[in-house]
Amino acid sequence: MLDTTAPLSIALLGFLLGMRHATDPDHVVAVTTIVSSERRFVAATRVGVLWGLGHTLTVLIVGASIILFKLAIPTRVGLAMEFAVAVVLILLGTGSAARFCRNLFAGSAKPPSGVKIVTQADRKNSITERERGGSGLAARRPFPRSFAVGLVHGLAGSAAIALIILSAIPEPMWATVYLSIFCIGTMVGMGMITTAIGMPFMLASRRMTRVHQLLVMGSGFLSIGFGLFLAWQIGINDHLFGVTPIWVPH
Repeated sequence: MLDTTAPLSIALLGFLLGMRHATDPDHVVAVTTIVSSERRFVAATRVGVLWGLGHTLTVLIVGASIILFKLAIPTRVGLAMEFAVAVVLILLGTGSAARFCRNLFAGSAKPPSGVKIVTQADRKNSITERERGGSGLAARRPFPRSFAVGLVHGLAGSAAIALIILSAIPEPMWATVYLSIFCIGTMVGMGMITTAIGMPFMLASRRMTRVHQLLVMGSGFLSIGFGLFLAWQIGINDHLFGVTPIWVPH
């Protein structure tokens, strides 16, 4: 009985810790910025799942290489992978803020006097655009962005995750199995998080346009601010660009 219970307990622990890992601040800030342009619950959940798939891919590749082949990541490379997360957050926030400003100026522009004829095709395109989460190429393609952002986050956290697992489970095969279950937990957790985060954005977009615009703007500036904080922390405090970089996987 004990032989069966122990692996199940370890698997459950890995799944739960994976769900907990999805709540890391940089993860939540990134997906919040992406989800802010969504207007459907299914789409919001899909953003989280695709982020989880991207995260899983890089964590499994890099993490399994560390566990199975004793891959050693140089200090500056490890810091650079984490610095990439800061850059992604800044880019996501900048894109969100730019879309907000563009929509704001477009909404405040006064049309010339006269009657505008709205065709059935115009209505159809307008509905489709709203369902997709707004205007612009970036707003219509949140899913590739989610996957790409997950790839970067997974790359940044893969070394720490693998080293922690390896210290607790010395057997490489079981450590790799645990890593896989951990990644599944992260994917499920992020799907739940993006669904929950997406609710206020979706409700506001349907009933309170101004509130929705403020939420989108707030998520964008939050992403920029947190990205700048991480960039300062990694680039200056941890000396990524200095002579003696300091990297502690966490």
